[in-house]
Amino acid sequence: MANENKKQGNQIQIEVPNDEMQGRYSNLAVISHSPNDFVMDMIFVAPNTPKARVQSRIIMTPENAKQLLYALKENVDKYEAHFGEIKPRVPANNNGIMDFPLPKGQA
Repeated sequence: MANENKKQGNQIQIEVPNDEMQGRYSNLAVISHSPNDFVMDMIFVAPNTPKARVQSRIIMTPENAKQLLYALKENVDKYEAHFGEIKPRVPANNNGIMDFPLPKGQA
């Protein structure tokens, strides 16, 4: 098996099942952690609704979470170099945490 990896240049073939091909839309992420894991809930918040639904939950090791951080930073930098600066619509509070106010219900 080690020889096969050398021949392929240590490349991994990634397969996306058909039911996952379209992806899931998320406009909010809630991230928590323990000593061993990071848990990221990707959530869709619809306008004017008091409830939101978790679209996907991602669980990874702290090491993989940090690799994701670096990869996301690299991709955001490339995006901004091509399309311009991304300006957050929601300001961060004093702790650097994005404050997402709940939408108000309408009658």
